[in-house]
Amino acid sequence: MPYTFRAAAASDLTAITDIYNASVIAGGATADLTPRTFEQRQAWVDSHKPPYGVFVVESSEKPGQAIGFGALSVFYDRAGYDGVTDLAYYIDPAWQGKGVGTFMLQHLLDEARARHMRKACGIIFADNAGSIALMHRFGFTQFGLMPAAATDSTGTMRDMSYWYLDL
Repeated sequence: MPYTFRAAAASDLTAITDIYNASVIAGGATADLTPRTFEQRQAWVDSHKPPYGVFVVESSEKPGQAIGFGALSVFYDRAGYDGVTDLAYYIDPAWQGKGVGTFMLQHLLDEARARHMRKACGIIFADNAGSIALMHRFGFTQFGLMPAAATDSTGTMRDMSYWYLDL
């Protein structure tokens, strides 16, 4: 297997920040309009208390260096939603199109099941073809579309698509 999946460590924060900010700058993957600081990413990682978590993928070509990261996050902060997780994943641009996203999503779903989650949700820009393809590949069902919901850093107004998978 050319990739490994593990829990994020403090030493991964620079890579997590850089990978996320590359997505912010490129547009099309997040509604953050400006890059995040290291401290903001640290606070985001720290907010993931069990059963939630942040994870990284490494390549055997670059051991010890994160080439992507993903998270199991709180879907909605009311107790009745416990067991539903919001998925997020970002891949270093140099590693996109090489199976890292598929590897990441498989392992995020495995983690969600191991942590006794009952549903996984993805909230994705409707024109993000790569993430939409992953939703289909893993059997997610689209349950909503919100037109003109968010802008990205390029100023493009994007529709949001909402997906779920029973775990």
